[in-house]
Amino acid sequence: MKKFMYKRMDLILLGIILLSAFLNIYNIWKNDYANAYYTAAVKSMLENFHNFFYASFDPAGFVTVDKPPLTFWIQTLSAAIFGLHGWSVMLPQALAGVGSVVLLYFLLKPTFGITGARIASLTMAITPIVPAISRSNNIDSMLVFTLLIGVWMLFKGVRKNKAIWVIGAFAMIGLGFNMKMMQAFMVAPAFYLFYITAAKVKWKEKIGILASATAVMMALSLSWAVVVDSVSAGDRPYMGSSQTNSVLELAFGYNGVARLTGQGQSTPGGGGADKGNGNEMQAPPNGMEQGEAPEGMPSGAPPNGQGGPNQANGANATNSDDSASNDSSNTDSSSTQDNTNSETQTSEDNGQRDFLSKGDQGGPGGQNGGGMFNTGTPGFFRLFQIGLADQISWVLPFALFGCVGLLSGIRLRKQWSDEEKESLFWLAWLGPVGVFFSIAGFFHQYYLIMLAPPIAAFVGAGWVKLFKLYQTEKGFKSMLLPIAILATTAFEVFTLKSYIDQIGMVWSIGVGGAGTLLSLALFFFKQKEKRATYFVSLAALLALLALLVIPAFWASTPIIYGDGNSVMPAAGPTTMGNGNMKMGEGQNSINENLVSYLKKNSDGETYLFATSNASSAAPYIIEGETVMAMGGFSGSDPILTTEKLEEMVKNNEVKYFLIGGGGPGGSSDLQTWIKEHGEEVPQEEWNGTSNNDSDSDSNSGMPGRGGQSETLYKVEL
Repeated sequence: MKKFMYKRMDLILLGIILLSAFLNIYNIWKNDYANAYYTAAVKSMLENFHNFFYASFDPAGFVTVDKPPLTFWIQTLSAAIFGLHGWSVMLPQALAGVGSVVLLYFLLKPTFGITGARIASLTMAITPIVPAISRSNNIDSMLVFTLLIGVWMLFKGVRKNKAIWVIGAFAMIGLGFNMKMMQAFMVAPAFYLFYITAAKVKWKEKIGILASATAVMMALSLSWAVVVDSVSAGDRPYMGSSQTNSVLELAFGYNGVARLTGQGQSTPGGGGADKGNGNEMQAPPNGMEQGEAPEGMPSGAPPNGQGGPNQANGANATNSDDSASNDSSNTDSSSTQDNTNSETQTSEDNGQRDFLSKGDQGGPGGQNGGGMFNTGTPGFFRLFQIGLADQISWVLPFALFGCVGLLSGIRLRKQWSDEEKESLFWLAWLGPVGVFFSIAGFFHQYYLIMLAPPIAAFVGAGWVKLFKLYQTEKGFKSMLLPIAILATTAFEVFTLKSYIDQIGMVWSIGVGGAGTLLSLALFFFKQKEKRATYFVSLAALLALLALLVIPAFWASTPIIYGDGNSVMPAAGPTTMGNGNMKMGEGQNSINENLVSYLKKNSDGETYLFATSNASSAAPYIIEGETVMAMGGFSGSDPILTTEKLEEMVKNNEVKYFLIGGGGPGGSSDLQTWIKEHGEEVPQEEWNGTSNNDSDSDSNSGMPGRGGQSETLYKVEL
């Protein structure tokens, strides 16, 4: 029996699984808070079922996070088992990333063989953005894993001609919707196309099964949203990041159409996050909306520094561009920068401003990704621009050549093979998603994990097909393999030139030399009528492995240099020198003096204090305090009116308000009301310093400080 099991086990797959687990999990225990916005929600969801069901950001159930709850339910379960830690809320995503690698192997093996399956799973494991996002508590790796389960069910349903599996496959898209809303629907065209082309049933039955599957998918997708929207607003938290307190509006607006158009991303629904504390924020470059924010990061925060070679990625980038903008325009705030990390802050601020000012230089040949959050300039070659290419596209040229080879024999009037049908499926996944990222007005680098499965599939299946064409065909088809290797080598060397300052010339010379020599060897072998099959196979395999060296190195950088950014994860050597610092690491500490003062002077209010936005509240919530984010995630959610706030003060729900700190968002009407009706608490009473020196060391370690002072107000009516 043991001998039988040994023969059945693919040891190479086991090695790939261990590699993926290492890349996804190693050292995640060094990240204390992960994405604090979502970790705070998990802390609140552990309190009671009400918070758990709605994914409440705060323990009192004032406002939810900006996404549906399914992934956070899983994270909460993990935290309930292991305790609330950064690693415990990241672990489900890390394991999901490993699961995706395994699923891709079993998806390809039946049709494309064990070699294609191994190559695909290895490519998936070392695609840089895959371990980068899997090492966080953001949602995307869990979403991709869920969708790949759906693909497995779809393929099984077609092969066995079982409708229940097909319906289950579409149900997984519905579950994915309850993780990240409209993003899950991006793969639906591939599901429909594959069933239509591959299912061996009559058209009448086919239409009936698809109708049933669609109904189940939509029912699951909208189930939580309909339930929540049907509950009275007074009996549930406000739907964070919506403008009408509606899950459906959040799904199809802020988390839907607005992602494509890029409109209204300054705040959900188009509200202006720049109205927060009386300051007018400077307009960002490239026509992006003011205050545009990443998942789990308040509007007005600067973009991830990962996208270009001249930009550092990590904690120090937090206070760079926006704090400089606010300092010059906010008359109510101090212009003194926080002294934390002062040795590196100035140069990185300059690098950030320089990076943003050159946004239009993205694209092939550009020295940075350009655009807000390093997503480059929309267009046909967007995925080949620095900032995106180094996260997802290292082997995309080879995948495209593989796609050509796999579909080169397809004819409309002949029966398609299983190989061609499944290739069409992966193309129907890759094409629409690739087009979206090429033209979308707003997304983040880590969304690109949606492209990882089809690219990996085409690399694995494509290598097998191109090698077969090389051996059996003559003419252009037989040359596709060496051409693909040479083109991909050239692209990798071209991309690497932007990172010479960080990693030197060795990588470019090594990869460029190996890829070029091996592709030329394949050209040479093809010209010989009698060629050694062993050497041809070895050259072809070594050439592919040479192409995977750079993405493997990029994928390992979060371990080598430390996770540079828990809010907007990305991989690459621009994290070099940041150690294991996380974005906003200094901001993730709480002010113990403030907590001590408020607890001593509270009169049993529901909230220890209120602040404008989630970034200021999250660290306190994680540490067990009940804090109100008046404007939700970005500070601009229209949750409160001055009348409602007055009522809450009179009802002894809240008395203290922490305002300022350079944090974005917040209603100017609310802040004006607080200042008019409240009494400013002297800094020395709650922060250990006077107002005169509050702009120096007093703010060190305070959340949302942005280099600006915070003011505590007491309002009693």
